[in-house]
Amino acid sequence: MEIKMVNLKTKIVKFNNSKHRNQVANLWQTIFDYEAAHNSPEVTIDNKIKNKDGLFFVVEIKQRVIGTVMAGYDGHRGWIYSLAVDPKFQRQGIGSNLLSFIQGKLIDIGCLKVNLQILEENKAVHRFYLANGFSVEKRVSMGKKLLLKHQ
Repeated sequence: MEIKMVNLKTKIVKFNNSKHRNQVANLWQTIFDYEAAHNSPEVTIDNKIKNKDGLFFVVEIKQRVIGTVMAGYDGHRGWIYSLAVDPKFQRQGIGSNLLSFIQGKLIDIGCLKVNLQILEENKAVHRFYLANGFSVEKRVSMGKKLLLKHQ
Protein backbone atom coordinates (compact mmCIF):
# COMPACT_ATOMS: atom_id res chain seq x y z
CA MET A 1 0.00 0.00 0.00
CA GLU A 2 1.31 3.41 -0.89
CA ILE A 3 0.52 6.47 1.17
CA LYS A 4 0.65 9.69 -0.83
CA MET A 5 1.09 12.90 1.09
CA VAL A 6 2.29 16.34 0.19
CA ASN A 7 5.92 16.00 -0.94
CA LEU A 8 6.15 12.47 0.49
CA LYS A 9 5.74 9.10 -1.18
CA THR A 10 5.73 6.35 1.39
CA LYS A 11 4.88 2.69 1.22
CA ILE A 12 3.82 0.15 3.82
CA VAL A 13 5.68 -3.14 3.48
CA LYS A 14 6.05 -6.31 5.54
CA PHE A 15 8.90 -6.22 7.99
CA ASN A 16 12.07 -7.79 6.57
CA ASN A 17 14.54 -8.67 9.33
CA SER A 18 17.72 -8.32 7.29
CA LYS A 19 16.59 -5.06 5.72
CA HIS A 20 14.67 -3.31 8.51
CA ARG A 21 15.88 -4.65 11.87
CA ASN A 22 18.43 -1.97 12.82
CA GLN A 23 16.25 0.90 11.65
CA VAL A 24 13.22 -0.42 13.55
CA ALA A 25 15.25 -0.99 16.72
CA ASN A 26 16.60 2.56 16.55
CA LEU A 27 13.16 4.05 15.91
CA TRP A 28 11.59 2.14 18.80
CA GLN A 29 14.38 3.17 21.15
CA THR A 30 13.78 6.79 20.15
CA ILE A 31 10.00 6.66 20.41
CA PHE A 32 9.47 4.30 23.35
CA ASP A 33 12.70 4.91 25.32
CA TYR A 34 12.77 1.31 26.50
CA GLU A 35 14.51 0.68 29.80
CA ALA A 36 13.38 -2.81 30.82
CA ALA A 37 15.25 -5.72 29.22
CA HIS A 38 12.02 -7.55 28.35
CA ASN A 39 10.98 -4.55 26.24
CA SER A 40 14.18 -4.32 24.22
CA PRO A 41 13.53 -3.89 20.50
CA GLU A 42 15.74 -6.87 19.70
CA VAL A 43 13.80 -9.23 21.97
CA THR A 44 10.48 -7.96 20.62
CA ILE A 45 11.60 -8.34 17.00
CA ASP A 46 12.98 -11.84 17.59
CA ASN A 47 9.77 -12.97 19.28
CA LYS A 48 7.56 -11.48 16.56
CA ILE A 49 9.61 -13.19 13.82
CA LYS A 50 9.19 -16.55 15.61
CA ASN A 51 5.42 -16.00 15.63
CA LYS A 52 5.23 -15.88 11.79
CA ASP A 53 1.76 -14.31 11.73
CA GLY A 54 2.54 -11.70 9.07
CA LEU A 55 1.29 -8.80 11.19
CA PHE A 56 4.45 -6.68 11.33
CA PHE A 57 4.83 -3.77 8.91
CA VAL A 58 7.02 -0.75 8.33
CA VAL A 59 6.53 2.50 6.44
CA GLU A 60 9.39 3.42 4.14
CA ILE A 61 10.47 6.49 2.25
CA LYS A 62 13.23 5.57 -0.20
CA GLN A 63 14.13 2.48 1.88
CA ARG A 64 14.28 4.49 5.10
CA VAL A 65 11.99 3.20 7.87
CA ILE A 66 9.93 6.07 9.25
CA GLY A 67 7.12 4.11 10.91
CA THR A 68 6.13 0.71 12.27
CA VAL A 69 3.12 -1.22 13.44
CA MET A 70 2.70 -4.73 14.81
CA ALA A 71 -0.49 -6.56 15.64
CA GLY A 72 -1.51 -9.85 17.13
CA TYR A 73 -4.68 -11.89 16.96
CA ASP A 74 -5.59 -14.76 19.26
CA GLY A 75 -8.95 -15.66 17.71
CA HIS A 76 -10.83 -13.54 20.24
CA ARG A 77 -9.23 -10.09 20.24
CA GLY A 78 -6.71 -8.25 18.14
CA TRP A 79 -3.97 -6.19 19.71
CA ILE A 80 -2.00 -3.32 18.22
CA TYR A 81 1.60 -2.89 19.32
CA SER A 82 4.53 -0.66 18.48
CA LEU A 83 2.77 1.91 16.34
CA ALA A 84 5.58 4.40 15.94
CA VAL A 85 6.38 7.25 13.56
CA ASP A 86 9.71 9.04 13.36
CA PRO A 87 9.26 12.43 15.09
CA LYS A 88 10.35 14.24 11.90
CA PHE A 89 7.37 12.71 10.07
CA GLN A 90 4.67 12.93 12.74
CA ARG A 91 1.44 14.88 12.24
CA GLN A 92 1.36 14.08 8.52
CA GLY A 93 -1.17 11.24 8.58
CA ILE A 94 1.35 8.40 8.61
CA GLY A 95 0.28 7.07 12.02
CA SER A 96 -3.41 7.21 11.13
CA ASN A 97 -2.73 5.44 7.83
CA LEU A 98 -0.73 2.73 9.61
CA LEU A 99 -3.55 2.32 12.12
CA SER A 100 -6.16 1.95 9.37
CA PHE A 101 -3.91 -0.43 7.45
CA ILE A 102 -3.34 -2.79 10.39
CA GLN A 103 -7.03 -2.72 11.33
CA GLY A 104 -7.79 -3.81 7.76
CA LYS A 105 -5.35 -6.70 8.10
CA LEU A 106 -7.03 -7.76 11.34
CA ILE A 107 -10.49 -7.56 9.78
CA ASP A 108 -9.24 -9.71 6.88
CA ILE A 109 -8.44 -12.53 9.31
CA GLY A 110 -11.75 -12.32 11.17
CA CYS A 111 -10.94 -10.00 14.05
CA LEU A 112 -14.02 -8.25 15.44
CA LYS A 113 -12.44 -6.09 18.17
CA VAL A 114 -9.04 -4.58 18.68
CA ASN A 115 -7.35 -3.40 21.87
CA LEU A 116 -4.20 -1.50 22.66
CA GLN A 117 -2.45 -0.10 25.68
CA ILE A 118 -0.79 3.27 26.13
CA LEU A 119 0.90 4.92 29.06
CA GLU A 120 -1.64 6.92 31.03
CA GLU A 121 0.55 10.02 31.14
CA ASN A 122 1.07 10.11 27.35
CA LYS A 123 -1.68 12.61 26.56
CA ALA A 124 -0.62 13.20 22.92
CA VAL A 125 -0.93 9.47 22.14
CA HIS A 126 -4.22 9.37 24.02
CA ARG A 127 -5.58 12.18 21.79
CA PHE A 128 -4.25 10.42 18.67
CA TYR A 129 -6.18 7.23 19.39
CA LEU A 130 -9.34 9.11 20.39
CA ALA A 131 -9.16 11.01 17.07
CA ASN A 132 -8.90 7.63 15.31
CA GLY A 133 -12.08 6.20 16.80
CA PHE A 134 -10.76 4.46 19.92
CA SER A 135 -12.26 5.01 23.35
CA VAL A 136 -11.12 4.41 26.89
CA GLU A 137 -12.68 1.25 28.31
CA LYS A 138 -13.06 0.62 32.01
CA ARG A 139 -10.53 -2.14 32.45
CA VAL A 140 -7.61 -2.75 34.74
CA SER A 141 -4.45 -3.64 32.89
CA MET A 142 -2.39 -6.15 34.81
CA GLY A 143 1.00 -7.58 33.98
CA LYS A 144 3.56 -10.03 35.24
CA LYS A 145 7.13 -10.48 34.08
CA LEU A 146 8.05 -14.04 33.19
CA LEU A 147 11.64 -15.20 33.17
CA LEU A 148 13.17 -15.60 29.75
CA LYS A 149 14.74 -19.00 29.04
CA HIS A 150 18.22 -17.53 28.71
CA GLN A 151 18.13 -15.75 32.09
